[in-house]
Amino acid sequence: MQSENSPPDLLIHDVIIAGAGPVGLFLAGELALAKCSVLVLDKAENPHSPLKQFPFGIRGLSAPTIEALYRRGLLEKLEVHKRLRNPHKTSTPEGPRRQVGHFAGIPFLEGNIDSSQWRHRLPSSTETSLISEMEELESVLARRAEALGVEIRRGLAITDFQQTANGVTVQSGDHSFEANWLVGCDGSRSVVRKAGGFEFAGTEPEFTGYSAQVDIADPEKLGPGRNLTPTGMYFQSQPGYLLMLEFDGGAAHRPEPPTLEHVQATLRRVSSTGVTITALRAATTWTDRARQATTYRNGRVLLAGDAAHIHSPLGGQGLNLGIGDAMNLGWKLAATIQGKAPQGLLDSYQTERHPLGVRVLDWSRAQVAIMKPDPPSRALNAIVRELMNTRDGATYIAARVWGVSTHYDLGGGHPLVGHSVPNFEFEDGARMGELMHDGQGMLLDFDGNASLKTLASEYGGRIKHVSSRAKEQLGLSALLIRPDGITAWASDKDPDCSELEKAAARWFV
Repeated sequence: MQSENSPPDLLIHDVIIAGAGPVGLFLAGELALAKCSVLVLDKAENPHSPLKQFPFGIRGLSAPTIEALYRRGLLEKLEVHKRLRNPHKTSTPEGPRRQVGHFAGIPFLEGNIDSSQWRHRLPSSTETSLISEMEELESVLARRAEALGVEIRRGLAITDFQQTANGVTVQSGDHSFEANWLVGCDGSRSVVRKAGGFEFAGTEPEFTGYSAQVDIADPEKLGPGRNLTPTGMYFQSQPGYLLMLEFDGGAAHRPEPPTLEHVQATLRRVSSTGVTITALRAATTWTDRARQATTYRNGRVLLAGDAAHIHSPLGGQGLNLGIGDAMNLGWKLAATIQGKAPQGLLDSYQTERHPLGVRVLDWSRAQVAIMKPDPPSRALNAIVRELMNTRDGATYIAARVWGVSTHYDLGGGHPLVGHSVPNFEFEDGARMGELMHDGQGMLLDFDGNASLKTLASEYGGRIKHVSSRAKEQLGLSALLIRPDGITAWASDKDPDCSELEKAAARWFV
């Protein structure tokens, strides 16, 4: 750290994070939990926006995101999902015909999902999907970060930076900040990505998307629900709240909000009606451009969230992918900063997260491919719809949409390795996620094995030994769990301590 007489802007932080969205704030909290000093810079002076509030700000949280929030004691602080338990409904509000998600607007139904195929999910597991509001989520994450000592400075956009072998100097107008590391969580137009020379490879858009709050003089001219048309699609979630897609190759997308006249002309084209908009309350445009940084690290600069990958928001995958980036990166970067990282630990952020980004971008492209208003796409849409009405089809789609099938290829012989640790319920009533609020690694020992306790003690508190019986142990005797909740090693029988030692040395020192 600098001396007490140093100018405030010249204090050297462990990490500067560009962007105070959910990804940047969650990452800041993870780093601060591990005792790193963190400065978050955000270009917006005011974090509040109508586009972050209900209904525009509503986002679906997938299983890995829900688990991440739960494991840090944050899930219980979110209230919106408690008020909006059933965001998608068919004419039958409950029961097996209830719509619980969609792929490219094609619904999948609760009664078609065979959750028994998800072998590692227990009755005590968190839910597979929930609804959240962006503004509430950001507020909860900001309060957590500040309580842990993170400094958040708003109205300061990063304009440039320079890095050396030892650190990074960040400019924001007349201000200059020093840090050992810089992480760009500054969205799809990331200055950090551009200034850092990251290659951003991918595909160009097929459509311009619109989210708008409007007053309509003649709403009866619009059909209810989701409407596919010869030029695109429109959907009215509730009176005056519109979602539209026009397959124009993304030509109408602009950084600035569209005008009333533009939104009305687009709605008339897409809906093939003479509908009249009398007032435009809020509006934004977006596209299905799908791009990904070929590497997530350049020296002491890293990318996460939309700065690392962009795609269509269809299906709500972007927020979840970004939170996963932050959960994966936080403990690894903290260990690197503190000299507690095995060789290659930080490189595993790229190795693990980049392939998941590839899958999500392809998932987004696949949805766009069957939404196009042309005969081949309509035919493909019909076939996918039939498949999604089968038990195996709905189960597969749900596992992808909800992130239940998400895992890392970590090698190892046990099928649980690389997967999220199950939320075991212990005999004393405690649950696995409640033991993970401190962000430490864990050696979970169901059989009270003294040799496991000894091994954990050799890591100086970086692996805590937890010995307890669970109500349902899935035939397991012991597990090594990373700080992000990923199973690094597991045993069904008497533990092979040599294999456990190899796994522990891979992730901890």
